[in-house]
Amino acid sequence: MKQKFHTLLALSLLSLLPLPVWAQAGGDFSTPDASREAYSQIPWQRIPENLWDKVRSGRALVRQTWVISPSIEPRIAGLGPTYNRPACISCHPRNGRGEAPATQDEPMRSMLVRLSIPGKDAHGGPNPEPAYGDQLNEFGIPGVPGEGEACLEWETRRERLAGGGEVELRAPKIRFRQLAHGALHSKLMTSARVAPPIFGLGLLEAVPEADILALAKAQKAARQGVQGQANYVWDAAQQRHTLGRFGLKANQPTVRQQIAGALAGDMGITSELSPVPNCPPAQTACAAIQGKIGEKHPELSAADLDEMTLYHYILAVPEPRRQDEPQVKAGRALFAAAGCVSCHQPELKTGAFPAFPALGGQTIHPYTDLLLHDMGQGLADNRPDYRASGRQWRTPPLWGIGLAQTVNGHAYLLHDGRARNFLEAILWHDGEARKSKERVRRMSTAEREALLAFLEAL
Repeated sequence: MKQKFHTLLALSLLSLLPLPVWAQAGGDFSTPDASREAYSQIPWQRIPENLWDKVRSGRALVRQTWVISPSIEPRIAGLGPTYNRPACISCHPRNGRGEAPATQDEPMRSMLVRLSIPGKDAHGGPNPEPAYGDQLNEFGIPGVPGEGEACLEWETRRERLAGGGEVELRAPKIRFRQLAHGALHSKLMTSARVAPPIFGLGLLEAVPEADILALAKAQKAARQGVQGQANYVWDAAQQRHTLGRFGLKANQPTVRQQIAGALAGDMGITSELSPVPNCPPAQTACAAIQGKIGEKHPELSAADLDEMTLYHYILAVPEPRRQDEPQVKAGRALFAAAGCVSCHQPELKTGAFPAFPALGGQTIHPYTDLLLHDMGQGLADNRPDYRASGRQWRTPPLWGIGLAQTVNGHAYLLHDGRARNFLEAILWHDGEARKSKERVRRMSTAEREALLAFLEAL
């Protein structure tokens, strides 16, 4: 009887969903490509011809392996003094998502560990660890030691499903070794982060702030236990606090600043938005090598940063697939019936966007509200980030998620890659998402399979 109720409720909600079967996830910036290159498609017909060379240049910089200064190729020089990887696509292969190492003996090839201690920096953000800064950088250029290594140890537990069956869930424990500058602070806070996909970001930046805040207001008014919160973060270009919408805790305000932050944090490349080399006072060799080679800062020109931003703006979003299949239709309805759409908003609209006008006036289907939500203690990193608490995470977009296995050879999900498939990711939901998680856990096998089929078709 309960199963019949779930099915009837789902079917009754199907007609209410704003995503029609023919919709293009990214509006005019969508692609039917479902191959390994699905996240790397450029809708050239939507881009003024006078910008084509800038797009190609931005793409080349994203794919470029950066080199150490000084270099005969100064445009791509500036790696280090400490860094994690030498190229953007090292962590975002084919513009997709990174993965967590399977064992403590494997290196972190496409993830990093954020570091901080209690307190806030000058702008209200996380307070960096005194000797190691705000993230651990494994490598150093000649003459500068890498800061050390982080590894993951996995702890597992089992979650029972209604009607029988169990799912193994794993959670990481961060361990450090070969630290070059002594022990970490006694009150250290850490957060392991897997690199997310980078397509569709321009469309998300073009969603009006008022619309995002309206979603938070509507969630609060609904009194269903879901109450999104906006993060307000430091905008280096505007020199003021503005709405955060990028990053796993919505701690970056714009695509341009997100890119500049990643270049500085992951590769040690300075720009006008992140002009100071990452050399904490305890790292004397780092500071010495900076003076010795006489590096010029910022290392990346404003024009090059603009071109990288343009490339990120226009990357197309994969269209959903198999939308006419009965199982996918039922799964879409069950997704709504479980309350998942409260946070994973199926439809948003972009407003006027002077930085790239073609992105404006689009109806998109990203399945995110760009808000922070309390996801429970199980997913907590206990590390605040501006207004985000240690239990809050930004709702990740789900568009194109069904192609993760095709593009990147895995479907590791959540902020630290702990979930190895969609069902594991759902079962980790708690806090504001607990009711939705329990509805999925209590579904029949056929209903869960339909729900998963829907996600695989996005």
